Amino acid sequence: QVQLVESGGGLVQAGGSLRLSCAASGRTFSNYALGWFRQAPRKDREFVAAISRSGGSTDYADSVKGRFAISRDDAKNTVYLQMNSLKPEDTAVYYCAARPTVAYSLTFREYNYWGQGTQVTVSS
Repeated sequence: QVQLVESGGGLVQAGGSLRLSCAASGRTFSNYALGWFRQAPRKDREFVAAISRSGGSTDYADSVKGRFAISRDDAKNTVYLQMNSLKPEDTAVYYCAARPTVAYSLTFREYNYWGQGTQVTVSS
């Protein structure tokens, strides 16, 4: 079992930046591949970014490529999502997720553990 807690969300103007953090406790953080997903009102949860267990492989949704960056710090049991050039369509609740595998997944159903989410609101 691993517990995940997101932080860093808030209200920002279009073009601004935020850095989300997801702190983990419980089992060995370095054993997990990690992902960020988001869900806007009346929409399905969608993939944003993911990072492999080693940190050597990452992937991004097309809508955030070149603007967002995922990273992990196993010494701090934390995964980050740096979000730059934010757009109003990035507004959503952002969730981090973990799965006890080497490789990440782009599918939210393939993650075992979830945080409670953090709200990101981008004003135009």
